[in-house]
Amino acid sequence: MSETGPFVVFANFLSDLAVDLDEGQVLTRWAEQAPRKAWLLRPGDVLVTPVPLSPEFLRYVYDLTGVPPETVAVVTVPPAGAVPLARAVREAGLTERVRALAGDRGAALLPTALDASAIAFARDLGLAVHPYPTVEAAADALETTMLLNTKAGFRATAERLGMRLPFGRVCRRSGTEGVVRDLLRDVERVVVKPDRSAGGHGMRFLSRDDLEDGRSLVLDTVGGPDGTWVVEECLDVAESVSIQLETTASGGTRALFSGAMRTVGGSFTGYASPLPASCAHVAGELEQWGTALGRHLADHGYAGPYGLDALVDAEGVPYASESNIRRTATTTPHAMVARLTAGRPGPAPAWSVAKGWSRSPFGFDEALHRLREHRLAFDPALGEGVILYADTPPDGRSWRYAVTAGTAEDLAQREAALGVAFAFEGR
Repeated sequence: MSETGPFVVFANFLSDLAVDLDEGQVLTRWAEQAPRKAWLLRPGDVLVTPVPLSPEFLRYVYDLTGVPPETVAVVTVPPAGAVPLARAVREAGLTERVRALAGDRGAALLPTALDASAIAFARDLGLAVHPYPTVEAAADALETTMLLNTKAGFRATAERLGMRLPFGRVCRRSGTEGVVRDLLRDVERVVVKPDRSAGGHGMRFLSRDDLEDGRSLVLDTVGGPDGTWVVEECLDVAESVSIQLETTASGGTRALFSGAMRTVGGSFTGYASPLPASCAHVAGELEQWGTALGRHLADHGYAGPYGLDALVDAEGVPYASESNIRRTATTTPHAMVARLTAGRPGPAPAWSVAKGWSRSPFGFDEALHRLREHRLAFDPALGEGVILYADTPPDGRSWRYAVTAGTAEDLAQREAALGVAFAFEGR
C-alpha cells in the first residue's frame, strides 16, 4: 500500500470512540457532517457514507478538486439506528459491493475513527488501515486510542507528560456530587464532564448556588449509571485553543496547524486558524505538549492524526483539557483548504469553519448563487473565498461553511459578508 492510496474513505461517525453508542441522537446529528469527507477523494477512491450526498454538492466538490466523477465511487449506507457504520454496511448487504469497488489495488481503509468495528471491517474486506502497515498493527493501537479519547485517560497521561491541568478529580457517577461539593469549597465554579464525550456533549457548569438548599446534582445520561466522570475547576477562560498533529508509523511527530475554537456553553461551534494574536504566545507550549503526546502515542503503536485541546485563562496561561485521537471536526477542512490552496506562494492562508442559520431554507444551487452574487465564492486562482464544505443541511437553514483568506482581518470581513448574503440570524 502506498501513502497516497487508493482509499476506502470510511465516514464512521457512528462510533463508540468519542461517545458511547447509547448516545444515538447526538451521533446521528454528527453523522450529518459525513459529506465533508468527499473533499478527501482522489481518482480511484471509494467513499462509504451514512448519509446521502446531493448531486449538486458532489459536482461542486469535483469541480474544485479536479477529480473526474467517473473515477470515484460513493456508497450510501441506509440508516440502521445507533450501530457502528460497519454493521450498517453488513445489514444493508453492501459489503461485497465495497469489496468489489476497492478491488485488488492495494487499497486501505481510511476511517474517521479507529475503533474495533472499523478494524473488523478492514479484515472482512482484506484491507490495511491507513497509515498502518497491517490490520494487526492498527488493532494493537486500539487500547491506547480508546483510553486517550476519555477525559480520565487523558488527565492521567497528561499529568505523567508534565502538562499543566485544571485542578480536578476523577470519580464514578455515584460519587460525583460529593466531589463537586468538595471542589466547590475551594473554587468558585466547576465543570462536570462525562468520561467519554466530545464536542461538549453532556457537560455541566456548576457554582455553589446550584447546590444550595440541599438540591441534588442531576447529571446527563451520558455514560450510564456507573460511568466515570471528571470534575474540574471552571477556569476564567479567555480562549479555547487546539493544536492538530500527526504521528507516523515510524514514530515521527509533526504539528499540522493550531487555532482557536469557537464554543458556546463548552460546545464546539467553529474554529479559526492560525491562533489569534491574543493567545499566539501559547503556540510553543501547545506544540511541546502535543509532541510529547505524539511520542507517547507512537510508543503505544498509534499512527495518524490527533488533536490536543487547551484552555487559556484570563492571565494568558494555557491548561491542557483533552485529547482527540482521531480525525476531528477540523482535520478534513484543513486538508481541504491545503488541497485547494496548494502551490500558492507566501504563508499558509488563514481559514475558519463555522455554522450559521439562515432565516429561511434554501438549497445548494441557491446557496452557490448567493455566494457568487456577493462575490464570496471560493476563487481557485486566488485561493480565497467561502466553501460550502458539508452539503445542504437537512433543514435547509443550518449551513456549515469554511472561509479562507490571506489574513485574519480579511477572514472576518468575508464571514461578516456571508452573514449578510445568507441572511443569517443575528445579522
